[in-house]
Amino acid sequence: MANTFEEVISQIKDRLDIVDVVSQYVVLKKSGANYWGLCPFHNDKKPSMSVSPSRGIYKCFSCGAGGDALSFLVKIQNREYKDVILELAEKYGIELPTKYHPSSDTKNLKKEMIKACSKAAKFYHIQLRSAEDSHKAMTALRKRDVDDSIIDKFTLGWAPNKYDVLYKELKKEFSDEVLEKAGLILKSNQGGWIDRFRNRIIIPIQNENGDYVAFGARAVDEGQNPKYLNSSDSLIYNKSKILFGLYTAQNAIKEQDGVLIMEGYFDVISAQAHGVENAVASCGTALTPDHVKLLSRYTKSRRIFLSFDTDSAGVNATKKGSAVIKETLSTLGGIKQFDESHISSVSDNKYACEIRVVSPPQGKDPDEFIRTMGGDMFKEYIKNAPLLIDFLLNNILKEKNNAKTPQEKAMLVEQVIEILKDVNNKIIQSEYVKMVSSILNVDENAMLKELARHEAAYQAGEKIQYNKKVVTNSSQFEIKAQKNLLSVFLASGNVLSYQQLKELLPENIIQDETLIIVKNTIDKLSCTINNVKELIKNLYTEFIEDDNLTEILTDIVELSESFTGLEASELENAVKENVARLKRCYQEKEAEKIRQQYKQVNDDDIEALKLQMQLRDKIKLRTGEK
Repeated sequence: MANTFEEVISQIKDRLDIVDVVSQYVVLKKSGANYWGLCPFHNDKKPSMSVSPSRGIYKCFSCGAGGDALSFLVKIQNREYKDVILELAEKYGIELPTKYHPSSDTKNLKKEMIKACSKAAKFYHIQLRSAEDSHKAMTALRKRDVDDSIIDKFTLGWAPNKYDVLYKELKKEFSDEVLEKAGLILKSNQGGWIDRFRNRIIIPIQNENGDYVAFGARAVDEGQNPKYLNSSDSLIYNKSKILFGLYTAQNAIKEQDGVLIMEGYFDVISAQAHGVENAVASCGTALTPDHVKLLSRYTKSRRIFLSFDTDSAGVNATKKGSAVIKETLSTLGGIKQFDESHISSVSDNKYACEIRVVSPPQGKDPDEFIRTMGGDMFKEYIKNAPLLIDFLLNNILKEKNNAKTPQEKAMLVEQVIEILKDVNNKIIQSEYVKMVSSILNVDENAMLKELARHEAAYQAGEKIQYNKKVVTNSSQFEIKAQKNLLSVFLASGNVLSYQQLKELLPENIIQDETLIIVKNTIDKLSCTINNVKELIKNLYTEFIEDDNLTEILTDIVELSESFTGLEASELENAVKENVARLKRCYQEKEAEKIRQQYKQVNDDDIEALKLQMQLRDKIKLRTGEK
């Protein structure tokens, strides 16, 4: 039996062969010392992914995906790494350390909490039809066209306006600890226990297995705040990983190969009650990567429809939600950019996901629209829902009448270019440009040139501003040089010891925040590991939960190849050369910063003139000017 969870991972990695693992998902062809195949994490047209059996890593030279055999399995299966490890440990007969097995006490506590939530849901459900003050809830529900069948399907309930009616009922069967941890009761100011939810419509929340694990509670009285009171996270409930309505929607999501993400509980209740059965919503929080990963298990094509309110807050939620979806799934392939039913050559295209936006007429949120116009009409909007790119462009173009000056028009064009630069098909891209230039009344050729200039600059790494994030050739060089310095620690057959290599690096020569994490982790592990192969294996284990760090580590491992087999003097000179180049870059950046300060000083002020002189001297000192 392994003594630690890290030992379990290490034993699993010893059994995983990178070529065998990747071959289960990708056709590989040997070329030299490595194998090559189509990368499964983007729409690869030619073999861009290299698999190195000697180093135990894979690396895509197109999309940047990379890692070891275990990280490949986590990414390709789109699962939590702990779940993958537990499955592999069982497969290879590796026994987990005792402390990593859920204790019988914890297991029992979870079971009791779920049981208590189930009893509470049933209790609240009965109260909705029997409590003396439940008429308020029934009136509110009827106004939403919630009939008895919907009430029963979602086990809707009522928390009476009494302090401890639920507590008195459940304490006969459950301990105070269970009820408190389940989020059903609270300590009163007098020291006793009171119900958490009072004078509210109760909306039970089920996990994907159908267990009752939490509650949303809707206010009914005017001025009653907050409008929604939600259960806190607990041993059985994590709102960033649970979606309301998924238990009742999962079969429809599979059958329709698509999911409708809505904003609130009653949006989902109205949708499912009126035949839109593949609807879900987050539980009082923004959409998270865990939500997206969960949904991707139910829709193979990852067809996702976003249907939020039509006000500005809803539009912002759509933008933020789509960004989370794109970031979470983009490593699996491209995002569908345009409808292609008329193009015969697209049958081989694979997408990470297809994002569409369902927008009922302005002024009606989805719940209101479905109740007034019906589920069939809403399905028509789903059927004709525009792709995300069209939704985003339309929202930008709505501002055309507010863009009266050339500068304001240029700002709108910049927003459009930010969207259109990702469209790979140049014919489609040019058609979008033609449409947008006509609507904004700007010159089409000028817009095409501007788009081409942005794309060329972006590809070349030249200075360009997107979303206030500046990317320059110098910054790319700095990153590459810093990675080079870190890669010497991972080069096999090093003639210099870790301590000798460390002494060659000046203090603070690594300045990128992410690379500092890598450097600190190398320093930490090198205190107990003096074998490069083991060091790399343990680094991947340290970064297993972070795709970005895993890919960066793979870049560094790849770069280490150029330092393998060097003589001590050659290796030392290579390190010193990278250090010298980095110092020159840092000095130039500091000089540029001082120049900007120099320019901003007021020439008419005597004290400012003194400061100018000081800054001028600093610039000369930094840059070596005479």
